[in-house]
Amino acid sequence: MAANSLRYQYARLSIAEKLIAINIAVFIINYLVPFLLRLHPQTIQRWFWLPKGVLAYFSQPWSLLTYSFFHGDIWHVVMNMLILFYMSKILLNLFDAKKFLNIYFLGVICGGIAFMASYNIFPVFLDNTLPLVGASAGVMAILIFVCTYNPNQEVRVFMFNIKLWYIGAFFVLKDLIQIPGGNSGGHIAHLGGALLGYLYARKLAEGTDIGSGFSKMLDGIATMFTPKKKVATMKTVYKNRASTSGSTKVKHDKASNQRKIDDILDKIGKSGYESLSQAEKDFLFKAGKED
Repeated sequence: MAANSLRYQYARLSIAEKLIAINIAVFIINYLVPFLLRLHPQTIQRWFWLPKGVLAYFSQPWSLLTYSFFHGDIWHVVMNMLILFYMSKILLNLFDAKKFLNIYFLGVICGGIAFMASYNIFPVFLDNTLPLVGASAGVMAILIFVCTYNPNQEVRVFMFNIKLWYIGAFFVLKDLIQIPGGNSGGHIAHLGGALLGYLYARKLAEGTDIGSGFSKMLDGIATMFTPKKKVATMKTVYKNRASTSGSTKVKHDKASNQRKIDDILDKIGKSGYESLSQAEKDFLFKAGKED
């Protein structure tokens, strides 16, 4: 039941916390595996980072999303995940997990497109061959969405209350100023994500969800990888009831409990932990503590 306990703990996380956990896990694997196997430090991430060249991109088109799960160093991942953690709390108080994923991954995509476009349009970037990694574009999309949708909300920063739009303006100006310096592509990707977050918030306030099509696409992909439940067929088996009734009951109870756990976890995946009844929460908590 240890696996059930892990599934239970993971299921209780918010969608943002799950994304943070995945990013941290990828960071650890990306650095630990090459070290232990004495491989080049970029052995894993070179298959997932976003190259600046269009032809190179077509050899690994998945990189327009996967680059966001890899980070350059510990401070890169820590800062991104901290901002994502705090901003997601505000966003998820307003909208559901699907909206969060729409904004985040559309920000990642827009940031990647802005990166490739700038490096293939502006001559000043022609000599730079560094690929793009990091979740910053998605994080900026979440940050600027929140700051645009509810600009006058105040948050506590150290000892001061600051309006959200001040925070958003600070990060956008910081990236604009730093473009001529190092990591120009990274800052441009940040701005691409920020633009998506701004437009998403403005259009949503007008009643238009520009991420609805993307959400339907994600649902379609999820359906493709969701195993279909088989319909159990009734079979008559003749056994010695005296010798098998006890063990059969135990197996039946375990199978029944496992099915109930799977159904509850599926419900969490679709509607979130808070959609569970108190009885379902109690049952899942009890199952998670059993070994």
